[in-house]
Amino acid sequence: QVQLVESGGGLVQAGGSLRLSCAASGRTFSTYSMGWFRQAPEKEREFVAAVSWVGSSTYYADSVKGRFTISRDNAKNTVYLQMSSLKPEDTALYYCAATSGFAVTDFRRYTYWGQGTQVTVSS
Repeated sequence: QVQLVESGGGLVQAGGSLRLSCAASGRTFSTYSMGWFRQAPEKEREFVAAVSWVGSSTYYADSVKGRFTISRDNAKNTVYLQMSSLKPEDTALYYCAATSGFAVTDFRRYTYWGQGTQVTVSS
């Protein structure tokens, strides 16, 4: 079992930055690949970024590539999403998720989910 708690969301102006954190419970955090997903009102949940077990491999949606950076600190059981050059279209509820498999973009492959943290980007 893994419990995930996101934090760091908020209201920011376009062009600004935010860093999301996701704290995980349990001793086996380093055995899970981690992902960030987001969902805007009336839209489907979409992949944002993912990182492998030890952080050696990262993956990004085209829409955030070059602006967002995913990282993890296994000693702190935490995964981060640094978001820069934010755009109004980045507004969504952001979720972190864990999978015991490879880091993938399909949200259905993730077993554990946090409750989400809201990011709102004003124009």
